Amino acid sequence: MTDPLSDLRLRTAVPADAVAGATMHAACWREAYGPYVDAALLEERLADTARWVAAWTRHLVDGPPRVLAETSGDLIGFSVVGPTRDEDAATPTELYAIYTRAAYWGTGLGQLLWDAVRPDEPCSLWVLEANARAQGFYRRNGFEPDGAREHYAGLDASEIRMVRGR
Repeated sequence: MTDPLSDLRLRTAVPADAVAGATMHAACWREAYGPYVDAALLEERLADTARWVAAWTRHLVDGPPRVLAETSGDLIGFSVVGPTRDEDAATPTELYAIYTRAAYWGTGLGQLLWDAVRPDEPCSLWVLEANARAQGFYRRNGFEPDGAREHYAGLDASEIRMVRGR
């Protein structure tokens, strides 16, 4: 069996990656959130491709660095950490996103993406409450729920906050 990560390249995203990054991000949302949220609501959120590309463009210019995973010329995942966005600031940093295409789940790609952005200081993240697979990954990396919970209106789903290193 061929190693699916044999030609993996991790690199920092640049503005020219906005279209491919937004496309990959939307595909990751479909795969990651599809089992947990209303399909029509998810597709409604993903329908505005220009909005996704604009957001990626803005983040690549003004946001913290995004690490892209690329294999055979295709983007297959990304991760990004920055200053916490929470008003109650459980930690100084937050894992904003870590996504991989479903075909790469269980290959170690998620771990490589986390290791590429893992801050030295305590970190928090928000994860869908129903997503036990993702929570298991975060637990293996030292995150634990801190009791904070919120409703993510955009997907009509509950999220919990997990923290590491407090």
